[in-house]
Order: sequence, then structure tokens, then C-alpha cells
Amino acid sequence: MSAHQQLQRRLGTLDATAIGLGSMLGAGVFVVFAPAAALAGQLLALSVVIAGAVAYCNAVASAALAAKYPTSGGTYVYGREQLGEWPGFLAGWGFVTGKTASCAAMALTFGSYIAPDYPVPVAVAAVIALTGVNLLGITRTALLTRILLCVVLATLVFVALAAAVGPHPAGGPAESLDGAAGVLPAAGLMFFAFAGYARIATLGEEVKDPARAIPRAVLAALAGAFAIYLTLALLLLNHLPGGQLAATTTPLLDAVMQSRLEAGAPLVQVGAGAACLGALLALITGVGRTTLAMARERDLPGPLAKVGGKHTVPFVAELAVAAVVILLLVSTDVMTVVGVSSFGVLIYYAVANASAYALDSRPGYAPRWLNAVGFLACLLLAFTLPPVSVLTMVAVLGAGAAGRWAALRFRGRQAGRG
Repeated sequence: MSAHQQLQRRLGTLDATAIGLGSMLGAGVFVVFAPAAALAGQLLALSVVIAGAVAYCNAVASAALAAKYPTSGGTYVYGREQLGEWPGFLAGWGFVTGKTASCAAMALTFGSYIAPDYPVPVAVAAVIALTGVNLLGITRTALLTRILLCVVLATLVFVALAAAVGPHPAGGPAESLDGAAGVLPAAGLMFFAFAGYARIATLGEEVKDPARAIPRAVLAALAGAFAIYLTLALLLLNHLPGGQLAATTTPLLDAVMQSRLEAGAPLVQVGAGAACLGALLALITGVGRTTLAMARERDLPGPLAKVGGKHTVPFVAELAVAAVVILLLVSTDVMTVVGVSSFGVLIYYAVANASAYALDSRPGYAPRWLNAVGFLACLLLAFTLPPVSVLTMVAVLGAGAAGRWAALRFRGRQAGRG
């Protein structure tokens, strides 16, 4: 680390909490209830509870590790320090590839809400604009995140009010064909929406008093997101008729449209746009920092580790991430990658739990047995996701591992010749 220019500690606990909560209350909250309800039916709330419990295990592990290793990179760094280079690489590569695809998905969701006829150009413009915000420094990122979070929270309160006042047609969402068997896959999808607190850990090098601030921010952000998701799940189950919740692509908008407050539907559209921007901003930031950390260890090309400019940001990594996201936007239907990203995130947190289990000393809130439960739960949810998602991400992880192995052999030969 001493050979690299360090990032500056400018974020307080409130800033870090806002970034984590803003990540979790991103575009996912506006769409995730529908596919989860299609799998779990009336047991949707149970899926939310399971996802929240697994997220808590992961949050505890991440908080304990981030307090000990307050540097950029999150579980990539933790895995390397506690388990070895290969587990760290697996976590980092899964995070970078999965979340880069998620960046494109969030950008396209924003474009679809704001300009349905021109979603891709608007999505590209959003990526360029938010990358520019990141290049102005992490304090600008935190400020914009807080502003967007306020808009999203106001929108969700309005949706909850609309769903509560009704009217309430008879019957909830139809039971899924899988019945109880759909609860775990639905929990895997819901977990995707919970995973934003990873952004706090990836910003560890920029948080003031990290040993104290990071655990507080992680747990506060998770508690807030869990309360909001569970409340919305229960209200939607009670409010939307028949199989509508399972079939719609805009569950929160439908909830308002079928209430006495339908005149407020445009507010939901604005809130969805703000949520997408907030999630995209935090995703670009987190992926950039993990890319920076991997480049520092030569698991990615060295130039990606360069930090500079007036605001000491990893500008090469930020620009590289933006370029890949834009390439995905113009060449791929990225809305199909949510399951793929979920698998990558769950593997990432499995490594986090294993790393926390290996800690010699640990805070009282992170017992070793909880790390074991989190590790097994992550693997269980990962491998109950749709087979296409599992196979695709296994192939991506395998390709990354093969590339690293080849690079290590090449360096070894070069060193031998020297």
C-alpha cells in the first residue's frame, strides 16, 4: 500500500450510511417485488425476512472486516488478507463483473422510466454525468447520494400511504406454482436489493474513524432497508389483487394507480428515476474502488491503480468502468443479468463470511458461528437461483481465474529469465 497514493478520509458516519442506504434503495425496490412474488406468492414476506437475515450475517462480517482493514476494495482485500490471494481474487472478480453489469441495468432502467422511446441514449448520458460527479471527489458523491435518497424515501412513504389507504380488492397475489419451493429463489432475488451496504466497505479508505464509523453505518443502513422492504411487501400483498403483483413490471406504480391517491403517480416515476441515479452513482463508485484495489495487487492492469487529480480519486478505474458500462448499454440486453449479478454478489459475501470466520480477534457483535451461518446461507441462495444465471456466472468466474493463472505463469517465466 505504501507504494500507492492514498485516498483521503472525508466521509463521516452519516455520509457512509446514506451511501449504503441509497445503494439498497436503488432501482431494485421499484421492480424486485414482482419477480419475487411470482416465485413465493403469499410467502413473499418470508422471502424478505430470509434475505434480510442473510444480509445481516454478511453485514456483521463486512463490518468486522472493514474495521480491521479500512482500505478500498472490500472483500477483495479481506479475502486476500485472511484466506489468501485466490479467494480474494474470486470475491473481487465476482464483484467487479457482476456489479458492472448491474450498473448497466440501473442506467437502462433510468432511461426506460425517463425516456421510454430513447432509453439507451439517456442511459449513456446518465453514466457519463455520474462518472463526472465521481471524478469531482467522494464528498460530492456523498452529497448527491443524500439528495437522491431523500427523494426516494419521500416516494416510498407516498407509495406506502397509497397502499395503506386502499381500496383493497379481495385476494392477494396468486400462489406460485412452486409454492414453498419458490421462497429461497425469491429470497435470492430479494438479496440482490439488500446488497448495497457493500459500498460502505469498499469506501473504507475514505471513511473517518473507520473502526467505529463503518460498523455503525453498515448496520444502520441494513436496518433501515429491511424495515422498508418488509413494510412494502406486506402492504403490496394486501393491496394488489389476484396475480397482479406477480405479473406487473411496475409494482409500486401499480399500487398508486389503484389507490385513492392515483394523481400522485408521476411522483413515483420521478422517485424511480432518482433511485436509479442513486444506485448507479454508488455502484460506479464501489466498482471503481474495487478495481483500484485489484490493480494495486496486479490482479488487474496496473494503470487502473492510478489515483490523482485535484480531488484524489481513482480516475483511471472510474473511466474504465464507465467505458465498459457504456459498451454493455449499446451492445447487450443487460436487464437479463440480475440473476447473474445476484450469484456474483452471493459468492462475494460467502468469501466475506469465510474471511471473518478466520479473524483471530473479533468484536462482540460478530461471533464465529454467525459467520459460518452466513457462509452456508450465501451458497444455498446462490445455487437455488435459475440455472442459466448460475452457469453464466460460473463461466465468468472461471474465465477470470484462468486469466489470472496465465498472467502469474507469464510473470514467473519473466522473473526466471531475469
